[in-house]
Amino acid sequence: MTANKKKIFITQTMSPSGRALLTERDDIELVEFPNMISASDFESLLKEHAPVHGVALGATRFGEAELEAAGDMKVVTRIGVGYDAVDVAALSRRKVPLMVVGIANSPSVAEHALFMMLMLAKRANEMHALVREGKWAARLGKLPYDLFGKTLLIVGFGRIGTRTARRCLAMEMNVLVYDPYKSTEEIKAAGCEAVSDLDAALPRADFVSLHCPKTPETVGMFNAARLRRMKPSSYLINTARGGIIDEAALYDALSSGKLAGAGLDVFQQEPPAVPYPLSELPNVVVAPHVAGVTWEAVDRMSEQTARNILSVLDGGPIRQNVINQDVLG
Repeated sequence: MTANKKKIFITQTMSPSGRALLTERDDIELVEFPNMISASDFESLLKEHAPVHGVALGATRFGEAELEAAGDMKVVTRIGVGYDAVDVAALSRRKVPLMVVGIANSPSVAEHALFMMLMLAKRANEMHALVREGKWAARLGKLPYDLFGKTLLIVGFGRIGTRTARRCLAMEMNVLVYDPYKSTEEIKAAGCEAVSDLDAALPRADFVSLHCPKTPETVGMFNAARLRRMKPSSYLINTARGGIIDEAALYDALSSGKLAGAGLDVFQQEPPAVPYPLSELPNVVVAPHVAGVTWEAVDRMSEQTARNILSVLDGGPIRQNVINQDVLG
């Protein structure tokens, strides 16, 4: 590497369009690393290539040890919006911005949440099985449901929650929103009803869709007590982060008929152990944490990640995409 070049680590999942924004610069050298690399191997790779000035992360954890190994880190970015695997405090101590992709994957996650609601309400797995197994005559005993006129409770009204609301309003659903960090006026302006008491709102909902970050405040938010407040005919959707739902309590509620069904794109342990008890239930739809990883979203996220990196190297960080705003001047 020539002395004036900046070395940037990029995960294998970064799309060609994102890479192109970086490779067209003659002052940048790219080093690719596996998305599922172990912590020890990643640290060794950083030391081998040090100094490393930027990194585009997929699922890889990043903290003090990685910063030390990199030698001269200027920017850490995620090809996504979640950052629970990144030690933000460690980055802030070294004045290194942590950046995410803003709205790049929010339409995709919102679509996936609606897809899971439709899968469950229309009993897609059961309908498919009836035809495949030649049980056509049993179809009237497994009638599907409409979304029309049903009540959805959205927990978290950020980039994804707001888009989920718009899609569900278009399905002529009634949309409640619980988000203590959003004003009633903002929620009403979006055509939704603001609720300040989550426990009081749960019995009203036919569907509950989670769109909040994973924080100490939200871990275990949907425990056995909260699940008991939901109607036996209601459905729970989680495209946010694993750990917000107590999975053992969810299994008990679903298997005992105290909850109609669930759609899960995220899990407490990823990947979950096989066999995974929840996926064996007929009223559960699961996906391998791909809600925000469509072809289009990967391109949008990768391109935004590249722009995030370049903005820091060029001295003008895209401020709205910086998580630890304390590092900005």
